Amino acid sequence: MFVKRLISGIVLVIIAVIFVSLGGWFLWGLCLALSIGGMFEMYRVLGVHKKAPAYVGYATVALYYVVVAMVGRLDESTYGFASIILGFLVIMTIYVARFPKYNTDDIMKAVFGIIYPGVLLSCTYLLRSLTQGNYLVWLIFLSSWGNDTCAYCVGIICKKIMKTHPMTPELSPKKTVEGLIGGLVGCTLLGLLYGNIFAEYMNVFKVSPAAACALLCFAGGVLSVIGDLAASAVKRNHDIKDYSNLIPGHGGIMDRFDSMTYSAPVLYFISLLLLAA
Repeated sequence: MFVKRLISGIVLVIIAVIFVSLGGWFLWGLCLALSIGGMFEMYRVLGVHKKAPAYVGYATVALYYVVVAMVGRLDESTYGFASIILGFLVIMTIYVARFPKYNTDDIMKAVFGIIYPGVLLSCTYLLRSLTQGNYLVWLIFLSSWGNDTCAYCVGIICKKIMKTHPMTPELSPKKTVEGLIGGLVGCTLLGLLYGNIFAEYMNVFKVSPAAACALLCFAGGVLSVIGDLAASAVKRNHDIKDYSNLIPGHGGIMDRFDSMTYSAPVLYFISLLLLAA
């Protein structure tokens, strides 16, 4: 299992490096595939993947992606939001027209899938599309995967030398408070180092690149932990181990990219706030 997980992890890193580096339509296509795939996993767990509201959910996210790719940054929020509202209205129309075939649970589950993971994962593409986003986008991986790696290493070390304190025993028994702190410190330092190394290429912030990257990685690290636990909570509620077996040794899209569903949006919006006018 370890070897399988390691090989899959290396393949994922290679794919991420290639598609994120290329950006544009390549990253757009990858994010769309991850969003639709994550939605299918989530809808299947929630039991609505074969129902009409779910089909509208897929179409809504596809339309949303087309919209954000075709309009400028200033119009993304307006037209992207409009496409989501349109999808919701169609779902509600189906709810009314086919009543009582679908209940409110079906409708809420369909909308839940649109937002998470449908729209949230798109923020990776949106961040890459910003000015100098070809450097900013890597902070998503530093804050999520970097936090996860540092937390794991610190947690293992602390368990060998001291008594550790479980963070959320019911959701993730292996996670510790010590690992949480180590992960956040680690990803923040990674952001600080990254900002110093590429400072001359990131002159778009109102503050120094090093400070901005450290802040972004810390915020992304905090949200990545919540994203990981949120995905685990859904699995616990529905008594499953993994969302799917798509990625050998890792589970499904929502098992591997759960932390990014939270870190990508927060990094995108904080970057917008920190960008110089």
